[in-house]
Amino acid sequence: MARIAIIGSGFSGLSAACYLSKAGHEVHIFEKNASIGGRARQMNTDEGYIFDMGPSWYWMPDVFERFFADFGHKPSDFYSLRLLNPSFDIVFPENETMHVPANFEELCAMFESIENGSAVKLQKFMDDAKFKYDVGMSKLIYKPGLSLLEFADYEVISGALRLELFSSFSKHVHKYFTHPKLIALMEFPVLFLGAMPQDTPALYSLMNYAGLKLGTWYPNGGFGKVIEGMAKVATNSGTKFHLNAAVTKINHQDGKATGVTVSGENLNFDSVVSSADYHHTESKLLQEEDRNYSEKYWDKKTFAPSSLIYYLGLNKRLKNIEHHTLFFEEDLDVHSREIYKQPQWPTKPLFYVCCPSKTDNTVAPAGHENIFMLMPIATDLDDSEEMREKYFKLMIERLEKQTGDSVLEHIDYKKSYCVDDFKLDYNSYKGNAYGLANTLMQTANLKPKIKNKKIKNLFYTGQLTVPGPGVPPSLISGKIVAEQVEKNLKKAYEKAI
Repeated sequence: MARIAIIGSGFSGLSAACYLSKAGHEVHIFEKNASIGGRARQMNTDEGYIFDMGPSWYWMPDVFERFFADFGHKPSDFYSLRLLNPSFDIVFPENETMHVPANFEELCAMFESIENGSAVKLQKFMDDAKFKYDVGMSKLIYKPGLSLLEFADYEVISGALRLELFSSFSKHVHKYFTHPKLIALMEFPVLFLGAMPQDTPALYSLMNYAGLKLGTWYPNGGFGKVIEGMAKVATNSGTKFHLNAAVTKINHQDGKATGVTVSGENLNFDSVVSSADYHHTESKLLQEEDRNYSEKYWDKKTFAPSSLIYYLGLNKRLKNIEHHTLFFEEDLDVHSREIYKQPQWPTKPLFYVCCPSKTDNTVAPAGHENIFMLMPIATDLDDSEEMREKYFKLMIERLEKQTGDSVLEHIDYKKSYCVDDFKLDYNSYKGNAYGLANTLMQTANLKPKIKNKKIKNLFYTGQLTVPGPGVPPSLISGKIVAEQVEKNLKKAYEKAI
């Protein structure tokens, strides 16, 4: 049995803890904040609102099922799921709203009503996307990204052309559809993968399959219930949690990590796993000569967006709004360019509104509404209260126009969250919200390595390493790193005897 320190309690850190505790190790999680969950923390207010502070889209339910099954559980042992219908709404110019149905036959009918012949094309698109999803989930995403030999698999090699790693996602979508509404619907998932559709591999059409075929779900009680379930699995196996416990240094000697420093105290461990921000871990917890990557390396990387978020409580219920609503009245390409190509506060932003109280009566007092507004923005922008308020008013005006209802005077709770908060709470590089972009040159083996090259028992997990940004990939990242820690410990043990 080894003593293992895990820095951070987000999805990847919790996942790693579950697997390593199950293997019989003594696992300690050190969390700098007052509650676990990382970006998936929940915020409980005196007014009676419960806000998911980060993730709100429950996609790829099979990944959650596979995770809990590894510990003899089902998701339903910890939380109940509801399939959302509509899956989400998209608001176009002139307040025209597209209700995206959960039923695929209804979705095909909707496509056909917008563009003649598109129902058949959608079927073909989804058949192709399913192939990518099946191969990706079984052959690609669970790899540690340490050697190209990991992909020496007949199905991967034989299907390489069909996986379309070197094709543009945007071109792929345009092969099937021409109507701008359908293109916007199909391209929107990659906005949160961290790159423009033109710069994202067509492989990621698997996200369309995940969202439009596997469904958009909601865990009753919010994503905090998923975190609670994972924490129970970890605790039942013996994981110890330490809150308000920021790690300030990773200690090592002779190329081997010896432990961590927390609140001025040196604690000894046999292995260290950081699920904290990769750049922060290297630049603040290690000396320069012990890092995998330089500042120049990080500065050249393409990051997924940051976000301006508002958590709002309303003392009334809203009309004409669903659980998930994408406000796409403006040009997606223009907003994307102002995130990735010419970083600036957006001139004509798109944004997203989540209203979980439409589905869940536990997240707001009776007769009240719980609102989460998110606008993706470039990283490292100048973050000021004046700029936050400027966009708050813009989003509220568009929300009021869409609902035909008053909002501003009914707000009884309001909190903003932006670039500076991501830096403060998560030590997030340049205030990014989602991690490293999934561009071609930042996919699989081309992502930052999961192992430290100079300290043999120091590992990294989370959205800045394999497999990438998002909740399901973070769950998988924790499993991948746990397997690497186990291999390293076994090798050390065999060497010792």
